[in-house]
This record gives sequence, C-alpha cells and structure tokens, in this order.
Amino acid sequence: MKKRTSSTSVSPSAAGLVDACPCGRPATYADCCGRYHAGPLALQAPDPEALMRSRYSAFVKDVRAYLLETWHPSERPASIEPPEAGLSWLGLDVKRAQMLGEDRGTVEFVARSKLGGRAYRLHEISEFVREGGRWFYLRAQV
Repeated sequence: MKKRTSSTSVSPSAAGLVDACPCGRPATYADCCGRYHAGPLALQAPDPEALMRSRYSAFVKDVRAYLLETWHPSERPASIEPPEAGLSWLGLDVKRAQMLGEDRGTVEFVARSKLGGRAYRLHEISEFVREGGRWFYLRAQV
C-alpha cells in the first residue's frame, strides 16, 4: 500500500472500505455475497463455499430471512434470534471447501467475532446439499 502524502482525504466509500464484502473476498458486497441476498441471483449461490460465504455475510448484515431461506427445510429452525447488542463480526477464514459428489459438499471455516470485550472463534465444518438446482446449508458436522 502506498503512503499517502497529499492532504486530500478519501471517503471510506470512495476507497472501497464501506462496500467491501464481509466474507473477505476482494470484491464489493454488491458484486460478491450481496448478489445472492437480493436481486436476480438471489438464493442462487453456485457452490457450497459461495453459499457459506454469503451466509456469513448475512450474519454480519443481519439478513435473517436469507439465512432461513438457505437453511435446508429438514433442519431449518422456525426463526433466528436477532444478534446480541454489541456483537461485531471480525472475519472469516475458509480452511477447506470440498465437493462430495455433484449435490453434496462441506466447508470448513473459522468465523471470528467480538462481544462484550471478549473475542470468539467458531470453527465449524458445515454440510451443504443441492436440491432443485439450489444449494442449502444442512447442518454442522459433530
């Protein structure tokens, strides 16, 4: 990164910081996970990793309807509680994404958050299934 020497300030949105996708990919939210949250590609993540990343972004942006719609009906809860006040999502690290055939896959990841001054890590291997051309989160492996 170049050191800025001029006195011209750049707004966070102009610098791409505000619109950065929470999932960590080098793209704007609209061009990355946001396109699966709303618009013509809504609910159409092309593979398990893209769905997992879009679900992480939905947690960050509190898009609970998307989380429910992408949860497989056989495992989907009736509702998702709102996030706790003060919760901050700090980042996502995808460790491994693996296809287990045409319509099944897993994604291992670590999601970091902070609440009440304490840092937390969620390390999970999630299972995904494709039905009717759509990918769904099925469950966490135990």
